[in-house]
Amino acid sequence: MEAWFHWFDLIGVAVFAISGALVAHRKKLDGFGVIVLAAVTGIGGGTIRDVILDAPVFWLHNPSYLYSILGASLLTIFWLNKRGSMRKIIIESADALGLAFFVVMGVQKALDYGMPNITAVVMGVITGCFGGMIRDVLARSTPMVLKSELYATTCIFGGIVYTQCLNFDIAKEIAMIAGMLATLSLRAAAIKWRLSLHVFKYPN
Repeated sequence: MEAWFHWFDLIGVAVFAISGALVAHRKKLDGFGVIVLAAVTGIGGGTIRDVILDAPVFWLHNPSYLYSILGASLLTIFWLNKRGSMRKIIIESADALGLAFFVVMGVQKALDYGMPNITAVVMGVITGCFGGMIRDVLARSTPMVLKSELYATTCIFGGIVYTQCLNFDIAKEIAMIAGMLATLSLRAAAIKWRLSLHVFKYPN
């Protein structure tokens, strides 16, 4: 099971790295800029989580994460040079899958370090969202998580579902699937119907 989790983790990092490389392409950055944005998107959230938890940073002693980022960056460069673009629905779907997995893994790591449920959910949100926030700040854009369809909210929802399943003594594997499906379903609904949390009234 741990091996499967590691492979899913690498896939999640690669998916987020691709989104970072796409932003670099849109901003017309050079090769180093592509790698930087891909890296901060792929491992930024997990790094901040581990620093806050005072845990060993997950990628420092495991270079497979860096290889995943490099491979995703090169694949994106090759694809964009050949095709010129990548369909938005493909990226949004892959990003939603990566987000669902990262949230649950972030929550579980916080629980492993003795954090209460509400803190663990916050760590799940950080794991899933903060890499993209760093990417957007470096690219001088308003972070997507602050302005687009439901994003961080889906992480909170998935984290709550996961922790509550554990509180009801549901097997961890089933609880993980439930948390991931909850995150994925709400994110997919937000993309399809453009759901967001508007609180201010604007003239138009």
